[in-house]
Amino acid sequence: MMHIMDVLIVGYGNMGKEIERILTDRKHTVIARIDPAADDADAAKLSPETAKDADTAIEFSLASGVYENAAFYAQNGIRAVVGTTGWNDRLDEVEALFETGGSFIHGSNFSIGAHLFFNLVERAAALISDLPSYDIMMFEMHHKNKKDSPSGTALVTADRILKASKIKKRIVTEKLDRKPEPDELHIGSVRGGAEPGRHSVILDSIADSLEISHRARSRAGFALGAVLAAEWLQNKEGFYTVENFLSDLGI
Repeated sequence: MMHIMDVLIVGYGNMGKEIERILTDRKHTVIARIDPAADDADAAKLSPETAKDADTAIEFSLASGVYENAAFYAQNGIRAVVGTTGWNDRLDEVEALFETGGSFIHGSNFSIGAHLFFNLVERAAALISDLPSYDIMMFEMHHKNKKDSPSGTALVTADRILKASKIKKRIVTEKLDRKPEPDELHIGSVRGGAEPGRHSVILDSIADSLEISHRARSRAGFALGAVLAAEWLQNKEGFYTVENFLSDLGI
């Protein structure tokens, strides 16, 4: 039987509202909505008063607040699912908060479809490693309000390519005013409009070109994955990545 969660939504923008819809559909309870910039949030910041009845937090907010929020979750026994990106420089510090107890899971992308994409890309990169006629490259597009570039999902994809490829050893994300070196994997980023997220990996040769793409139609896939990860986390303690959760689904 599924445990009914009492949830804090931390970050009440479009993603937070989608998470609330899915939590409600799955019969969970939203205790409070936390966001300093949202007029319809219940509070601007986490506090013992707003969190007193919560057992779980789902956070899609700003990278600058991840460590402080994680410390709050650890101190108050709140299980945390964090989909915020751009804070990998503090990963070890956040992990240390949960060495003696508590539960925390993080990832750059909680979409199940995106993780199928990662697996397909890694397999494709391995297949062309012994085919020097093919080169591999990547681009990604996101809405005009996204604050980091390239996306966390793009960097995860790139890491999977480097893991599988015998040729690509380095990631290049800046504009190139020169030809790339053979061992460089170039990632292009575009920001604008309302695009929820598109990632494409191209395998290109003189003879032909293949493209593997993941395009989110909405935020629903990311939000559902985060809620499912929160449900998975209920009987666990420790520091996890989204890959730990998805491995239990066979992905």
